[in-house]
Parts: sequence; C-alpha cells; structure tokens
Amino acid sequence: MAGGGANDYAAINARVRVKYSTLLSTQDYAALSEAADFNSLIVILKHTPYGPYLEKVKDKDLTPRRVIFEIKRRLADAYQSIILTAPQNARPLMTELYRFFEVDNLKAILRGIILGATWDRIRYVFFPFGSLTVLPAQAMVEASNIGAAVEMLRGTPYYETLSQAMRRYNAEQSLFPLEVALDLAYWRRLWEQIALLQGEDRTQAVKIIGALVDMNNLMWAIRYKVYHQLSEEELINYTLPFGYRVRDEDIRSIAAGVDIAQVVERIYPKLPDVEEILRDPRKGLPELETLLQRRLAQQCNNAFVGNPFLIGIPLAFLILCQLEIQDLTVLIEAKSTNVPSEAFRPYLLVGTSAGI
Repeated sequence: MAGGGANDYAAINARVRVKYSTLLSTQDYAALSEAADFNSLIVILKHTPYGPYLEKVKDKDLTPRRVIFEIKRRLADAYQSIILTAPQNARPLMTELYRFFEVDNLKAILRGIILGATWDRIRYVFFPFGSLTVLPAQAMVEASNIGAAVEMLRGTPYYETLSQAMRRYNAEQSLFPLEVALDLAYWRRLWEQIALLQGEDRTQAVKIIGALVDMNNLMWAIRYKVYHQLSEEELINYTLPFGYRVRDEDIRSIAAGVDIAQVVERIYPKLPDVEEILRDPRKGLPELETLLQRRLAQQCNNAFVGNPFLIGIPLAFLILCQLEIQDLTVLIEAKSTNVPSEAFRPYLLVGTSAGI
C-alpha cells in the first residue's frame, strides 16, 4: 500500500487544524459547568459549534438522551469528512477507528433484544453512525432473538466473531462472551490496519492509537481481576497481547495477582498518586481511568506541534473529539439530575494534566 506524502496530507492538515480550533475551550467548559440546570446548559450549548445539531430538534424533544445523540452527530460528521479527504493509505485505519462506535451500536442492539426493548424506545441510545454502517439495526432489534439477529450479520465483519461465540452464549445465556469477542476482534483488526502503514505514519499511529489500546486493555485487566475475580487463564484470554506501553507481560502480571499499583507505576512512572488511588481498587478505578484519559488527551494535543504531514494529527483530532463528547455527556447527565459540581468536575478531562 502506498504511503502518504507531504502533498497528500497538506489539504487534510489544514482542514483538521481548522476543526481543532473549534473544540470547546476551558472557558466554554467553565460556562457549561456553572450552568444552573439542564435547560441553561442547552442554551449555552446552542452558542457553541454544537448549536446547529441541537437547533434541528424541537425544544420539547431535547431530553438528555436526545441531546447526547444529537451532539454525537458532530463527531460522526468529523469522522466522515476526514475519512473522505484523507490520503488513500490512511483511510482504512481511520475507517476502522470509526467502527469503534459501530461495535458499541452492535452491543446496544444485543442488549436491547435481551431487554425486549422496541426500536422507538432505544433508537437514540445508538451512535448516529450514518451511511457507512453495515448493521441492519432496526431489523435486528425487531427480530427479538439473539440468534436471528446474528444471522442478519452474514457478510459483515461481525458475523464470524459472533457466530463462534454463540455456543457460550447459548450455554450461559449471558451477553458477556459476545461482547468480549466483539471487543477483542475489533482491536485486533485496528492493530492489523496500523501494521499496513509505513514509516513515520506507522510510528505515529502506534503511539496515538497504541495509547488508546493500552488504556482499554489495562482497565479491562484490572476490572476483570478486581470486579469479576476471573481466573488467570480467563483474564489473559479476555485481554490483548499487544499495545504501545502496556505489554503482554504486564497483563500476565495482573492476572497472576501482582500488586496492581506496582504494575501501573512501572508502565506510567509519571502518573500521580497511583498507589493511593489503588489502595482500594474498587473505589479507585474510575479515578485511574480518568487520569489515563487525561494523559491520552494531552498526548493528542501534543501531536499538533509535531510534523503536520503525517497521520498523527487527524488521528489525534478524532480522539480529542471523542473525549469532548465524553465530557459533554458527563455535564448533560449531571445537570439533568442536579449533581453538584464537586461530584462531576473530577471526571472532566479538559484543562487538566496527568503529569506526563
């Protein structure tokens, strides 16, 4: 596959930098955080780049769930715009990165079927993936049967993975093996796309997406150990043997019962207060995840001071957009349920540092 050169990246670099300048500022977040209630938050959001997405919906229909759905359209538009204008060698990786949200939609479909939910009840739970999706989402929900829904996925990247996991689902009547299989297959496909890149493009992709893989893989391993008490063999089977900083031996150490704080400190020696945070892992994991997400955000921002004619800048921008949606989701849910600021501010990612 041909590599992208400076000329290939010049146009998309200019486009992405313009989009980067429209990300919410710390001042925007201060105003949103200080909003008196959910309705006040919506008024403020309408004066940001998310405004056009909210203005298309009648005010009476702007429930918290619907608002979250509509603001995600901006992220979907960013992905589709960047994929279409990216150099040819970069498009498969960016498309696969985008499919993260399709995997989430597929898991939401399976959960909806189990709950017996109607399409109208859950349609706004999904990510607005757009025309690139391969999921017959409404038909799957209306099938009201996991096996029938999986059969509808023949010819998609998900059919083989799910059909192989159906034996355990049928035996256990739990979605866990299906969801784990989807997650592991997705990240393997993404890593395979990175391997097809060449030179500095591959180096940047490994660093940026590798940080995302590391965060997810490490949190999986710790949750499996702390919350689910999985056996050493199961934990290893349900995690990934690759990454950027997190190695297979780190995952195996956690599986074997090595002190989790020691493993995390070895991987991220500049991450603050790890030992204290993980003194009680059940309580500390959300804080650890927030620190890792802030670290990821800082790493993505740092990409904008490097070589502009590589894949790193568009990848970093797309991840920053995703993290911004996560922050807005925290704010929307907090304001709609009257959660005090001291309870939600620790989970916001903007304007903070992980002590990299």
